[in-house]
Amino acid sequence: MFVGHYSVAFAVKSERNRIPLWVLFVAVQFLDYIWATLVLLGIEKLRVIKGFTAGSMLDSYYHPYSHSLIAAFLWSTVAAIGYKPFCSWLGYPYRKSAALIVGVAVFSHWILDLVVHPRDLPIYDNTLKVGFGLWNYRDPEFALEIALLVGGIMLYVARNVLSATRKTAVIAFGVALVVVQIGDTFVPRTPLSDKATAMGVWIFYTLFVVIAFFLENARGRRKIDSP
Repeated sequence: MFVGHYSVAFAVKSERNRIPLWVLFVAVQFLDYIWATLVLLGIEKLRVIKGFTAGSMLDSYYHPYSHSLIAAFLWSTVAAIGYKPFCSWLGYPYRKSAALIVGVAVFSHWILDLVVHPRDLPIYDNTLKVGFGLWNYRDPEFALEIALLVGGIMLYVARNVLSATRKTAVIAFGVALVVVQIGDTFVPRTPLSDKATAMGVWIFYTLFVVIAFFLENARGRRKIDSP
């Protein structure tokens, strides 16, 4: 699962919970940020094998600290507990329900990965591995990614007050994510090293976070400048 993860960020964002979209973009990929960091440190293990599955070259054969069920639950709890001091630190408004939503957004990553991964997601430590394996079926997996993303963006547009300009920008961002997913799924490429792949995760995921940040900041400036 790649851009489909962002469907959760779009879907749960609302004017009521007031969670910044960029925070939700971090939350839904939080486990992968941890994973990429641990791969770079040599703690978790990854092989990049062309044709490993129809939809992915990633053989993440050892990732108990980021992608086991127990670890996912613990990281989700950490995110939920840490959201209040995070808001205090940055001066963001805080709602009690928002902490739970952030925790659920983090945990959603494991649930969606369960659908697409082969049997490489451990329940705890590196044992009892599970995965439904939709990555073995490229076209259905791609269709699911795009359906989730489109559905999430539709909910986002329906649940939030958006100017015409911002609505256009959100849709354009969605189209860009679809193009990225097309490239990831269908464009042949030479496998990178494990470290280069992990660094790419950090770079691209953070780029998407920055775009989400500017989408919402643009709206904030328009509201302040309006009479």
